[in-house]
Amino acid sequence: MTDADFVTRTRTFYDTVAEDYAVHFHGLHGTTPLDRGLLAGFAELVGEGGEVADLGCGPGRVTAFLAARGLSIFGLDLSSSMLAIARRENPGLRFEQGSILELDLPDNSLDGVVSWYSTIHTPLDHLPGVFAGFHRVLRPGGHLLLGFQVGDEPRRHEEAFGHRVALDFLRRRPEQMTTLLEAAGFTLRSRTVREADEELGEPVAQACLVARKPPRPTS
Repeated sequence: MTDADFVTRTRTFYDTVAEDYAVHFHGLHGTTPLDRGLLAGFAELVGEGGEVADLGCGPGRVTAFLAARGLSIFGLDLSSSMLAIARRENPGLRFEQGSILELDLPDNSLDGVVSWYSTIHTPLDHLPGVFAGFHRVLRPGGHLLLGFQVGDEPRRHEEAFGHRVALDFLRRRPEQMTTLLEAAGFTLRSRTVREADEELGEPVAQACLVARKPPRPTS
């Protein structure tokens, strides 16, 4: 699959299902009190007023959650339909269209990066470049929050909310993702894995990593 194939497929999927997705997942999609605790802990690590990008923000629910906890945050997403919902529901927040593969952001410009299930459609061989981009835009000492589904086998959806759209949902192992983050220059601060929540219909466990771009050495 070429770059254009998986990027286009991802954009088409979410453009098609956006309104149904927003109705079905009316709160924070896929979150439990444990997940919300991790998000709140990340906000505290970054600190009030910290400049953060929610990369792959979808309808902006995580963006809004973190903004309410004092972060200066904006969202970025591939899907224009998802962004339309995010802007409609959160008129006071900033949302931009873009790709995590090509971040049009200055070096060392952010205190935090959120990638809440936004790498789950990105093939493994593209992840080193994605993580290098996250590292580049963070200031020294900045934090990354990375959420993903645990496993080895992808799950392919050929239909969603009655729409004929196809997309692969790629699962990863926390150890694998940690190795990739460390190769990109991050230091792991936290690794959390929780079991699948049957009430949410989750088929597999969920993982969250918090990593840090090392601070500048003090003289």
